[in-house]
Amino acid sequence: MQTVATETRAGHGMELAATLPGRIVLGLAATAVVAAAAHVAVPLPFTPVPLTLQPLAVLGVGLALGPWAGMLTMFAYLAEGLCGLPVFSPTGPGGAAQLLGPTGGFLMAYPLVVAVVGGLTRRLEPRLPRFTAALLGGVAAVGVLFLCGAGWLMHWAHLPATAAGLHRVWIAALGPFLPSEAVKVVVAAGIYSTLARVRRI
Repeated sequence: MQTVATETRAGHGMELAATLPGRIVLGLAATAVVAAAAHVAVPLPFTPVPLTLQPLAVLGVGLALGPWAGMLTMFAYLAEGLCGLPVFSPTGPGGAAQLLGPTGGFLMAYPLVVAVVGGLTRRLEPRLPRFTAALLGGVAAVGVLFLCGAGWLMHWAHLPATAAGLHRVWIAALGPFLPSEAVKVVVAAGIYSTLARVRRI
């Protein structure tokens, strides 16, 4: 009976994702998940970049929806923020000011991040275990996230491309976040591979 119920729920989910209204509903639900994760935020005294669960949610969107649907979902999320909806981290001013502020590079990178994790994972899955494929896709996606976020912060703060400037951006946008981002990549890959096994049962 449990197997039948699982198959029924999976079938309903596949039917929902197969229609345009269903895909829109799933995309909006995904933006709500990312918004909720953004509000789990811990401000740090030495940087305008807070610790949040947002990257975990963004990786999940890319893994679950794939590169193209994931990109559209993240564009919708950014549009929601530009319209003034409270979807960004509460540590910032919200709206366009937050998108163009010191953390804007991370936010603007989200469509590219989901495209990388979703696309690379699906490309690697035929040759690697699903967890390994998702792990490698997540590492590449987080690399893109940090590159965009740190690069934008350097531009925003007018930091020079010298040893001193690079050290400041390392402290403000990279070094303190690497351990937690590594955990998020592992968790996202684990959830993705676990749910994939459940769907096959």
